Amino acid sequence: MSKKRKSGEGTLRLRKDGRWEGRVVIGYRDDGLPITKSVTAKEKEACLQKLETLKETYGAHSAGRLVPDMPFGDWLLVWYTRFKKPSLRPTTQVNYENQIERHIRPDVGRIPLNRLTQNDLQQFYARQKAGGRQFRADRFGTGLSDQMIRACHALCRASLEKALTEGLIRVNPAVGCKLPPKKAREMQVLTREEMQRFIIQAKEDGCFELFLLELCTGMRRGEIAALQWNDLDLQTGELHISRQATTVDGKIQIYAPKTRSSIRTVRLPPAITAVLAALKERTDSRWIFPSPVKEDSPRHPAAIRKLLGRTLERAECKHIRFHDLRHTFATTALQNGMDVKTTWNIYTHITDDMQKNAADKIERGFGRNEGGLSEAEQTPAKPEKQPQRAKFEPYKGKYRKPGTGCVSEINDHLFEGRYSPTNAYGKRISKNIYAKTREECEEKLAELIAQTKAEIAEEKKRLKAGKAAS
Repeated sequence: MSKKRKSGEGTLRLRKDGRWEGRVVIGYRDDGLPITKSVTAKEKEACLQKLETLKETYGAHSAGRLVPDMPFGDWLLVWYTRFKKPSLRPTTQVNYENQIERHIRPDVGRIPLNRLTQNDLQQFYARQKAGGRQFRADRFGTGLSDQMIRACHALCRASLEKALTEGLIRVNPAVGCKLPPKKAREMQVLTREEMQRFIIQAKEDGCFELFLLELCTGMRRGEIAALQWNDLDLQTGELHISRQATTVDGKIQIYAPKTRSSIRTVRLPPAITAVLAALKERTDSRWIFPSPVKEDSPRHPAAIRKLLGRTLERAECKHIRFHDLRHTFATTALQNGMDVKTTWNIYTHITDDMQKNAADKIERGFGRNEGGLSEAEQTPAKPEKQPQRAKFEPYKGKYRKPGTGCVSEINDHLFEGRYSPTNAYGKRISKNIYAKTREECEEKLAELIAQTKAEIAEEKKRLKAGKAAS
């Protein structure tokens, strides 16, 4: 039996035609598959010499040559591309690559793998903590956050653990390193009064339905952005969550949720379902919350985050993350009768009536206000104890809501209304109307917008029918 060659030495075999072939891995593709080079010779010794020359040509420490004294940075790339990257989601890949190329390799990447010590890593973390930030240092300081330090350590430790199992090192130097303490970010929730102001302002800003749905379901930001109308049954109020929107290289990508438990169905109360049904009548898109600037595209997750910050500021609420709206939902659910087990399950899989009943109570908790649900839509749990209306006047911004056109004053006796939608062929068009007063102009503009939308919808149906017939 032939002796097995060590890792990194390449392979040697006798071909059927009588020649010897030597093959060595010189790198790895993006999908983790190896890139190889080969040489042939009539004699075994000659093939071995050619193989050694081939390995020297591509460097003793190339990504394909796994030897104990290869640079740690090279091993890190081998570990990532070969063993880790194929199983990662695109957004996670971007995070890993940023940590490897911006922080780890430039600092400790040249140290030989078998000579990397715990002290090397400890000093690396200290340097990054002191001055490792490359962007927005004027805003956040020169050092990396504790969370990023821990993330870099996790990459180093995982890659070194694989090097240990491959026999390239004897001990994992990352084990036992002292790290910044793991601090859980303080959970913040909106009070009842803040929720009322928030909903009133959201109504004024044109994002009422989005945030109302979030406060009644606790969905993730990417999940709510990826909702389509065929996910919602307007008859039963069942909303099926089976995808999420993420951003990769600035572009929106739609993926299945990270875990199977994230695929779930939530049941909406009738009033919330009615609000969404009214929204559908005004929406000409397959997305429940479409992008106001790009046709047939969901609203950008980053745009939702900015929209939340603007609405909170205008509503005079404390600044919270979108994820904190989920905490607000969970907290309000507990306060309004949902048990702890069911509240916990909202993050995984809820299909029973308890979630619907709790959402009903949360909906009533917003109170009767101009920005919330109408009188007919609300069904108070206890008529004798109605929530107080929030005494709050929404901020009316200088910018008009998307899709409402614009009005400008030409002179003291003439106003112009302009509406510039995208037509059925994907081209921007512009239509104008004129009036003697702003009020008259607004009325004419509303009629123009309704008429133009109907014409565009009819033309789209005609084009769709023509394609189906052909």
